[in-house]
Amino acid sequence: MIRLQKAISDSGFCSRRKAEEYIINSKVLVNGNIVNKLGSKVSEKDEIIVDGNAISKQEKEYYVFYKPRGVICSTNDDKGRKTVVDFFDSSKRLYPVGRLDYDTTGIIFLTNDGEFTNMMLHPKNNIPKVYIAKLNGIINGSSIKKLKDGIIIDKVKCIPDRVKLKSTDKKNNTSIVEITIHDGRNHEIKRIFESVGYQVLKLKRESIGFINLSGLTSGKYRKLTIKEVKQLYAYANDKKTK
Repeated sequence: MIRLQKAISDSGFCSRRKAEEYIINSKVLVNGNIVNKLGSKVSEKDEIIVDGNAISKQEKEYYVFYKPRGVICSTNDDKGRKTVVDFFDSSKRLYPVGRLDYDTTGIIFLTNDGEFTNMMLHPKNNIPKVYIAKLNGIINGSSIKKLKDGIIIDKVKCIPDRVKLKSTDKKNNTSIVEITIHDGRNHEIKRIFESVGYQVLKLKRESIGFINLSGLTSGKYRKLTIKEVKQLYAYANDKKTK
């Protein structure tokens, strides 16, 4: 017997947190009966219907994807734009782990494992994400110091794990900066640089934890190995204790 919200997330239908919302809102049926109490338990023999969709346990899949520019981090788009799942030929209900902006490129995970998604996204796990930003202007030392000291975004102080100037191009008046963060608020990187007067012209996420884009080109993906998935769990637990 396992908790109902875990059974739903294990099916790949949604994350555990979203499953809890469905349960609380009386949108889950177990053997034809509405179940709206968190912590209710089910077995593999029980029939579970979530918001009109029958679910079943799926084999887990985990992918590293190199997202191109101009692609939506969603399972569908009402404006008809291309989404990250359009690049995959899988019978599983895949969804992106977190998001990258429409015009941002780089690494993102896709999976049908809700528990893995929660683990990767929860702020307490402190999983670092490395970005390369091309800025309009030559960033100066005082601005970099302000970034390292922390910037207030949505009344919360955001302190990057690392800020490093990679190069400058005085002819074109641009800078390349590497920045590492462990949270992931909406448009965070762009807002961080805007707070010290610089516009982000291009943005690429290079790595999540110890996983990077090695061997991948834009629009391509590979499966995470079971060893890598286990290492990510161990990595998150290690970061959480520090």
